[in-house]
Amino acid sequence: MLGDWAGETPVLLFDGDCGLCSATVRFILRHERRAWLRFAPLQSPFAERLLSERPRLRNLDSMLWLEPAQDRVFAKSAAALRVADYLGGGWRLALLLSIVPRPLRDAGYDFIARHRHRMTAREARCIVPPRGKGYRFLDHSPKVSDRKA
Repeated sequence: MLGDWAGETPVLLFDGDCGLCSATVRFILRHERRAWLRFAPLQSPFAERLLSERPRLRNLDSMLWLEPAQDRVFAKSAAALRVADYLGGGWRLALLLSIVPRPLRDAGYDFIARHRHRMTAREARCIVPPRGKGYRFLDHSPKVSDRKA
């Protein structure tokens, strides 16, 4: 069960080597109304532990939204919809995409995921947690810098 070691609050796992993914995390940090979501790169020990316990997730090249208290994991478009719900306000309009069948939503997600490394500049890949928010980033790998770029 996730809650035994992952804590109670949700965690967003993202590709720490992806500029678009890192930009998404920065976007969330700028626009969130609540400040309880935690983050971990897929290259971190935290993610490795999750993936070792849930082998079916290992081959997903996707953002993952974890809800440890409910022992639930959301991937691809379902994770993106969780982010929209978390952001609240007008971002919740994205939840209207829930009526689109998941295979179609995930096909759109997969298209962006295949091209994500070309969408952002190389220097945008490092996440630098804003002052006072570093505690929300779990198990940084050496590739994810805590220093200013």
